[in-house]
Amino acid sequence: MISYRNFYSAYLKSIYCRRFKPEILKFSFNTEKQLLYIIQKITSHKYIHGGYFKFIVNDSKKRTIWAAQFSDRVVHHVLCNILEPIFEKSFIYDNYACRTGKGTHKAILRLQQFIRLMGGWIKG
Repeated sequence: MISYRNFYSAYLKSIYCRRFKPEILKFSFNTEKQLLYIIQKITSHKYIHGGYFKFIVNDSKKRTIWAAQFSDRVVHHVLCNILEPIFEKSFIYDNYACRTGKGTHKAILRLQQFIRLMGGWIKG
């Protein structure tokens, strides 16, 4: 888990489609130093997860979002890099929630496939 390669991979996942946000630019200015600092804090058991910041998104409806600081999001991805392959093996095929290569659209297609197998719409 505590390898620079894992942390760098997590960093790349964390910046995906967010590269030019101020917090990420600041972190990215000295990526190697930032990642080594986080690794040092974790290995010395002194890492403390920071706070969250709140903002409102108003797309289809108004939603309140609580987001972790960028360095903490890198750590979240580090953990996911380790835990995802372990848990992925135990999930049933038709679990589409928050899984790589799955999602709402694939779930809908799979449901339509089952409906066709049953001969049409299911009566309730």
